Amino acid sequence: MSLSSKKIIITLLLILGKHIINAQQKDNNQKCRYTKTANGYLMVMREGDNVLALIESLVSEQQIPSANFTGIGFAQEVTFGFYDFSQKKFNPKTFNKVEMGSLTGSIAWSGGKPSLHIHGVATDDKFDAYGGHILALKVGTGSMEVYITINNEKLERKIEQPLNANVLQLPCLN
Repeated sequence: MSLSSKKIIITLLLILGKHIINAQQKDNNQKCRYTKTANGYLMVMREGDNVLALIESLVSEQQIPSANFTGIGFAQEVTFGFYDFSQKKFNPKTFNKVEMGSLTGSIAWSGGKPSLHIHGVATDDKFDAYGGHILALKVGTGSMEVYITINNEKLERKIEQPLNANVLQLPCLN
């Protein structure tokens, strides 16, 4: 086989390989992230997905008035925040490659945008547990399942002082 024939074959193999990789990436990006259920939605997120952003996107897209949710799965990275009442801010701490044994939260609206309040418990490979308010969450190897149960009433959150906390507002019953 001549040198030019080998170059042509190598070039064709490289082009084919690039097309296969692009097709796999396209497949990954087009995977269904949620489906409608009798009471809301089931989300299945995959490695690298930003959980908070995808939930917010679903809420906006489907105009979910309010909801509560639970979830489980593997996290590449989770950032918990512990609220410092004297400084009126969260002190964050990030953990990598943990199992989310519990994820729970509520969905409302604030300033025309979805507002999530999420807590969770994560365990590491030594079975040490960490938990609290979740500020960021990215799916690790495998998947993360989130079950969303819709409420009919649209709920809002508003910043309340003196804590500077985003608090769920409930309608008063007569």
